[in-house]
Amino acid sequence: MSLQRGNHKKRGQKYQNTTAFKNDLHDRSGKTKAMNSMVISEVCARCKDVIQWKIQYKKYKPLSQPKKCTKCLQKTVKAAYHVICSKCAKENGVCAKCGGKEDIVHKPVLSPAERASQETRLQGELKVMSERQRRTFYRTLEKDEDADDEEEEGDGDECRSDSEIEEGTDDENGNAG
Repeated sequence: MSLQRGNHKKRGQKYQNTTAFKNDLHDRSGKTKAMNSMVISEVCARCKDVIQWKIQYKKYKPLSQPKKCTKCLQKTVKAAYHVICSKCAKENGVCAKCGGKEDIVHKPVLSPAERASQETRLQGELKVMSERQRRTFYRTLEKDEDADDEEEEGDGDECRSDSEIEEGTDDENGNAG
């Protein structure tokens, strides 16, 4: 394309891909499979999309050593492309990659090994507790689960359709009015 005036014609792509890119096509070590199964957490929606794109097209480079957190200045950042450690991100309610206050898409999920160690620690603490403390603990767990279930079910009760609001067919007690 010349720089001559009026010559702004652009061509399309010369060759079109017939098949999609597969990032684990020639993977023998299993590193790509591990990356594909990785859960991206503590980031906003945009940052999650960026990291997923890097994984999908083999551009993701995992950290070899922990990085320094920009909030607490400790070497605690273990996830690649993150600048804030998970502890500081939770405390401040920010994205661990960009530091923005957007809605965090994925909350951190415990790995099976962490979950197992937490479960064994809990069982050890329960053995040390007296019967009274143990029953109180189980009662509070049950109460928390019931409260979570009620929140999920109660969300749809307060919604009324536009036609009901305009017509005034229902008030809060169900009486016509």
